[in-house]
Amino acid sequence: MDFPRALRDRRTRRRLSQLELALRAGTTQRHLSFIESGRSVPGRNMVVRLAEGLELPLRERNELLVAAGYAPAYPESPLDDPVLAPVRTAIGHILRGHLPYPALVVDRDGGLIAANEAFGLITEGADPELLGAGANVYRLALHPRGLAPRIGNLAEWARHILTRLGHLPELRDELTRYVPAPEPSAGQLGFAVPLHLRTSLGELRLMTTVTTFATAVDVTLSELKLEAFLPVDTTTAGILRTFAGGTDGTGPATAPGRAHGLGRPAGDRGRS
Repeated sequence: MDFPRALRDRRTRRRLSQLELALRAGTTQRHLSFIESGRSVPGRNMVVRLAEGLELPLRERNELLVAAGYAPAYPESPLDDPVLAPVRTAIGHILRGHLPYPALVVDRDGGLIAANEAFGLITEGADPELLGAGANVYRLALHPRGLAPRIGNLAEWARHILTRLGHLPELRDELTRYVPAPEPSAGQLGFAVPLHLRTSLGELRLMTTVTTFATAVDVTLSELKLEAFLPVDTTTAGILRTFAGGTDGTGPATAPGRAHGLGRPAGDRGRS
């Protein structure tokens, strides 16, 4: 895709007018119009400012620079690169600090980077082929040999997961085949959609939060997501504390220093 079209497509997807983007990028609407029509060739700094004005992810900023004929501005380091050692240490601290509640870190495609020991209660009984570092957590959640048979509100929870997969159409199509069509809600959903999950210790009711590294300037780091599970009720909190009492709680179940398949399409990982 040529640069004028790439820029125009990204601007229209974000529903920004030329004037709005021009103001964000510190230029004029006339100049931006010339860039989008191909009548003006932007310099590297202008492309960077336009990408920032569009609030593009770092990967897309690099793509826009390449489309304009410039080298990428943001590195994409393997997670086991020495430069990311502080990140690996931070991930370990965060995962341990969230105990006794489950937490995990995934890459942009849903590949498992690391998880704390409490995540073992979430995954109990799942097919080992769907587990382990690099396994796709979205497939794990919805596959018939994964968590799906134990999820009490599968259609509802599946919709929550599938909305994340717009950039992974093949994986989204695969997972859609595993889940029932959602039924119209008859009542108030509450403040968040909880996960209802049956376990050997009782039913868990969990809500999730997702955290990212907001100031990242490395593509790999910017695409990591920390997903933390929190109890919705005291019963769930008690079950998780009981489970934690049966583990040594020494650290993450998967060493965060190892990068497994970063950058590969999630649809290519361990499909079964």
